[in-house]
Amino acid sequence: ITISINKNIRYSSFNPSKYTLNVHTASNSDYSSPFYITTPIYYVNGDPHLGHAYTSVVSDIIARFWTLDNRKVYFLTGTDEHGQKVEQSAMKLNNINNLNSIDLTKQFVDKMSNKFRSLSKALNLSNNDFIRTTEDRHKQAVQHLWKVLEDNNYIYLGSYEGWYSVRDEAFYGESELVNGKAPTGADVEWVKEESYFFRLSAFSKKLLDYYESNPDFIYPKGRRNEVVAFVNQEGGLKDLSISRTTFQWGIPVPNNNKHVIYVWLDALTNYLSALGYPDYKNSDLKDFWPASLHIVGKDILRFHAIYWPAFLMAANIELPKRVFAHGWWTKNGEKMSKSLGNVIDPLELIDKYGLDNFRYFLIAEVNFGNDGDFSDESISQRINSDLANDIGNLYQRVLIFISKHSQSIIPQPD
Repeated sequence: ITISINKNIRYSSFNPSKYTLNVHTASNSDYSSPFYITTPIYYVNGDPHLGHAYTSVVSDIIARFWTLDNRKVYFLTGTDEHGQKVEQSAMKLNNINNLNSIDLTKQFVDKMSNKFRSLSKALNLSNNDFIRTTEDRHKQAVQHLWKVLEDNNYIYLGSYEGWYSVRDEAFYGESELVNGKAPTGADVEWVKEESYFFRLSAFSKKLLDYYESNPDFIYPKGRRNEVVAFVNQEGGLKDLSISRTTFQWGIPVPNNNKHVIYVWLDALTNYLSALGYPDYKNSDLKDFWPASLHIVGKDILRFHAIYWPAFLMAANIELPKRVFAHGWWTKNGEKMSKSLGNVIDPLELIDKYGLDNFRYFLIAEVNFGNDGDFSDESISQRINSDLANDIGNLYQRVLIFISKHSQSIIPQPD
C-alpha cells in the first residue's frame, strides 16, 4: 500500500461518524475518579491472533483517551497460564502422552506468555502492568480469595458428573449442548470426579436484582439481555464446580493438594491480584478498585457477568462498574480456526501495513460491540480512503494554510 498526498485530489469532507469507538459508551464513569481498565488475560494454549490484538488496541485507546483527559489511569493486560488445556498443549508440544514434569509445562507457558508480551510491545500498548497467573503474587491472591469464600460458607466438597469442554474450560448442562457439542462448537467430554463447589445457586436473585438496579453494568444491551435470560432460566443457576483432580497444572486448593482451583476462579482474580489484593493498604488497590471497565470477547461474557460478580458478592468485595463484550472477527466471512488455516497473525499485519494503519483499521472497521470481518481488501480500502484521502487531505490543507499565512510557523493562541 502506498499512501501519497496528491495536490490535484479534490478535498473530501471529513466525517467523524466513521470513527466508531465511543469511549463514553464503552466506560461508565464520573470522568474524574481514577480509571481502571482491563483486557481479559489471554490463554496461552495458542499463539496470539487478531482477536487478541483487537481487544488490546480497543482497551489501549480508551486508556489513552482518559489519560489525555488528565485522569489517573491503570491499564492491565496479561496471560492466563493454568488449566487442563494448557497442560495438554505442553504435552502435545513435547510429544508425550503423560506429562510428569511440571517443569516442561512451566517452560511452555513462559515461552507463550513472552509471545503475548511481545505483541503488547509491538502494538505500543500503554499498559501499566502485565500479570501472569503463574506469579506468586497472583497465587497468593487466589488462595486468599478461596479461603474467604470458604469462611463465608460458599464452598463445599462434593462430586461432579457432567459435560465439560477442555477448550472452553467450562461446564455445560445437557440442555446447552448443540448437536452434542458446546454452544461454542467445542467438543465436550463426560467428567466424573470429586470436586469443590461454589454455591452459585444462592446468587440468582442477587444477580438479577443487581442487573436491574445497575442497567449499565453489562454492555451492549443485547448481551445484557442474554445474561439476564441465562440467570433467569427455570430452576435458576446451578452450583459451580470450582476444582479439578484429573490434572496437576493449576493453583492447589488450600489444605487439599489433591485439587487444583478451577481455571476461571483462578483467572478472574487477576483483576484484583494485579492491584495487590489482599493487601487493602496497597495504594493501587485503594485507588483503582472497583474496576471501571472490563473489556472482554462475547464468548467469555458469562464468566465475567455471572461468575465474577457472584464470587465478589460472596467475598463482600465491591463489583466492577462495567463489563463490555465485543464481537468476534471472521476472515472473508469464515470463522477463524487452526483447522481451516485462516488464523491471522497480527505481527504479520503490522509488518505489512504499519502499526498506526493496523490500529486504525481495527477501530474504524467495526461498530464497537459488533462482529467484524477481515480481508486484505477491507484494510487497504480503509487506509487509502480514510487515511490517505480524508485525513491525509485534511492534513495537507492545514499545512498549506500555515505555510501561506503563517510563514510555516504554527501561531500561538492569544
